[in-house]
Amino acid sequence: MKITKSFFLRALAFIKPWLLWVGLFAVLKFTGLGTEVTSTAQRMLLKAGLFSASPDEKHSDEAQEETFSYNFRVKDLNGKSFSMQDLKGKVVFLNLWATWCGPCRAEMPSIQSLYNDVDQEKIAFVMLSLDQDNQSRKIARYIAKQNYTFPVFQPATPLPESLRVTTIPTTFIISPDGKIKYKHVGLANYDTKEMREFLEKL
Repeated sequence: MKITKSFFLRALAFIKPWLLWVGLFAVLKFTGLGTEVTSTAQRMLLKAGLFSASPDEKHSDEAQEETFSYNFRVKDLNGKSFSMQDLKGKVVFLNLWATWCGPCRAEMPSIQSLYNDVDQEKIAFVMLSLDQDNQSRKIARYIAKQNYTFPVFQPATPLPESLRVTTIPTTFIISPDGKIKYKHVGLANYDTKEMREFLEKL
């Protein structure tokens, strides 16, 4: 088959758009911008009122008054560890996330707003990063860049079964008597009146 100039130009015109998409995908992936683009888009959806967390929904996902296991330790980004047992008697807002997770990044501003508006003496926030153990500096840089002030930790010992999730972000709310009152898998807007009231009443 003889390849003519016109055939070659038609083939090139067909391939060009695909090359552009492949190139764009490669740039986003290898520069880390893909996560940022994804989280920005999802943050816009949250601001539009989608994905608002509702503690009254029957889908407090799989939370069925399950007893929470405090038998593990976490460490702050300076490496200082403490036992989760120390939080017994408080309401605990525990969020599993990672710096590479776009939906995690997207919901964080709403968690910061919630953190600012509740009684931090009664409600303990545990933002538990599942980044690799040696990534504390990376985590700290991200938190500082975003001006987040909620407490951020990494696991210091293996997590209990209930926290070995397959999807992040996943958020748990534990009552002072150690019951899982709410569990949500996936992206959510926690900066709602309903969520603040739910936490304050526990």
